[in-house]
Amino acid sequence: MTEPSSAFLTGGSGLVGGHLLARLTASGTRVSALVRSQSAQRKVTEHGAEPVHGDLFDVAGLARAMQGADVVFHVAGVNDTCPRDVSAMDRVNIDGTRAVIAAAASAGVERVVYTSSAAAIGEPHGSIGTETTVHCGEYPSPYARSKYLAEIAAFDEAAGAGIDLVAVNPSSVQGPGRVTGSAKILLGVLNAKRPILTDTSLSIVDIEDCTTGHIAAAAHGRAGERYLLSGTSIRVSEAVALASSILGHDIEPRWIPAQVVRRLGIPIAGVVSWVRPSLGVCPALIRTLLHGHRFDGSKAERDLGIVYHSIEDTFRRTIGWFIAERLVEAD
Repeated sequence: MTEPSSAFLTGGSGLVGGHLLARLTASGTRVSALVRSQSAQRKVTEHGAEPVHGDLFDVAGLARAMQGADVVFHVAGVNDTCPRDVSAMDRVNIDGTRAVIAAAASAGVERVVYTSSAAAIGEPHGSIGTETTVHCGEYPSPYARSKYLAEIAAFDEAAGAGIDLVAVNPSSVQGPGRVTGSAKILLGVLNAKRPILTDTSLSIVDIEDCTTGHIAAAAHGRAGERYLLSGTSIRVSEAVALASSILGHDIEPRWIPAQVVRRLGIPIAGVVSWVRPSLGVCPALIRTLLHGHRFDGSKAERDLGIVYHSIEDTFRRTIGWFIAERLVEAD
């Protein structure tokens, strides 16, 4: 299919959904977006979309809202490495995904673009994950497990309903506007005098490339396929050196060997998660960091025509935004 003239979107008040919604409306696509709160309605309206109040699990209501859409973008989901309620996250990510696809089928929408996650790939430690990687059967976090099962549910529901489903699997999304999740860790490193780090690997996709990937998947993605959206894999030490050059002063971490972090960091994180859950530190976070990630996003380049931003450009824009928002100081 070509670029859609009309679309329905879930998750429009979030980072990825908000950028996607803004890009779609700017290109002339008529967009309606599911909202549950007044704040979400304001964000969706500001981007030029029509807010539709509803519930992710109301299949009949969703189907009515999707009538006439060329494509449904299902972006909504719970992205939390340290969730307090794993069952609630699973319900949104797994059952909510089934409900959206069932609603699309009922509404006669042929194509759904589902925002999965690179965390669903399940590559063995030390390997490079691709779309064809066989899941290793281990989950560093409840979130990784939830998204793996949600993707299976998505393709299963789509197959049963005759829906043309394409999945996109973003790695760590970075760019101006993000302050939560892995961006919160980046902020902590940038603001610390001597951050405590271990030199693991990271895979990053620029928010603009993530947005482009969604739209390209709607127009050019093959039904039943998944597309990793990942522009760069980089060591933490390399990322620190790059951030230092952008800030104009050296960040001097205290490097801790991975085996020490595994032996001491995981138990300490367990205590912190119990004493101060608001900090967002838990054993799953440490396991995820220790696992590290390297993903190959070249399939999206070949099949969807994506041209990724350089990591230097992503970091420069992101850190520049942090500085402008007074979240980070620069020399």
